[in-house]
Amino acid sequence: MSISLDNLTPSKGRAKGKKRLGRGLASRGTTSGRGQKGQKSRSGSSGFKRRGLRRLILSTPKLRGFKSPHVEAETVNVGVIAENYIKDEVVSPRTLKQKGLIPTILKGAKILGEGEISITVSVKGCSVSKSAAEKITAAGGTIEA
Repeated sequence: MSISLDNLTPSKGRAKGKKRLGRGLASRGTTSGRGQKGQKSRSGSSGFKRRGLRRLILSTPKLRGFKSPHVEAETVNVGVIAENYIKDEVVSPRTLKQKGLIPTILKGAKILGEGEISITVSVKGCSVSKSAAEKITAAGGTIEA
């Protein structure tokens, strides 16, 4: 006879049955190994009282802080634009993404005023800080909303 999954059985004397506690005096005595009194000795108890919903809520840590629902635009400094753009080039969120200066165009782009710029660029579709706007227009560039 060949061995297959439907006829596998443990060898004789190998498998031992589960100990049936609390089924008469011969099965480990009257208290069945649970000790004398108390919650753990009662039927239905598996060693601890089940946690209620209130207890669960009280034991969870509080969430701290605040997360703003407003999306912050990706930021680029004027000095970085001066390094990566050539004269009379258009600065837009799409070109910033293509040059790898911002990770995504979904949040929009904002140009900040850190650094110096000497080339003329036209900014389209980006929000611009006050100091960045001054530096871009002083260099001869234009800004379109």
